[in-house]
Amino acid sequence: MSADVETDTSEQTETTDGTEPTGPEEPTGAASPATAGGDRIAQLEREGDIAADYLEELLDIADLDGDLDIDVDGDRAAVSIVGADLSQLVGRDGEVLEALQELTRLAVFRETGDRSRLMLDISGHRAEKRQQLVELAERLIAQVKESGEPVSLDPMSPFERKVVHDAVAEAGLTSESEGVEPRRFVVIVPA
Repeated sequence: MSADVETDTSEQTETTDGTEPTGPEEPTGAASPATAGGDRIAQLEREGDIAADYLEELLDIADLDGDLDIDVDGDRAAVSIVGADLSQLVGRDGEVLEALQELTRLAVFRETGDRSRLMLDISGHRAEKRQQLVELAERLIAQVKESGEPVSLDPMSPFERKVVHDAVAEAGLTSESEGVEPRRFVVIVPA
């Protein structure tokens, strides 16, 4: 089995409040924003490399062929595995994918000592799911705007809820997560 690894670091990172993350202080006492952003990107690239090594070993053990793509997506490392038939690594409703993502995050933590927010995708499952969720959110946003009444969605994974929250915020409405895992769900409320 041969896994090809590609790295793309074209995107800059930023924190949720829109500011650049800070890195370790320079000898002068303060890191410049460019250096701090560069340090963060280097950290995310390292997370991606560690994750890719871990996943490549896993693919070898399972005797599966797959190519690994490493990227920096916003404020997290992102690793994608693409190959002929990797559906068993996705599982029903992405359950195996979620478990593999957590194991991969643990492998990164073991190496770095830092908690990782790494995002794993297999055979485009998350990308496809993201598109479906954005379309669903857009329909429900229109419904909330028209009726003025809140709308509750079915229970979702943290990834799915984040996609919906982002789409709702982009549309200028508010959303909340309610319930308890694994039955946590999003409620879209009128502005």
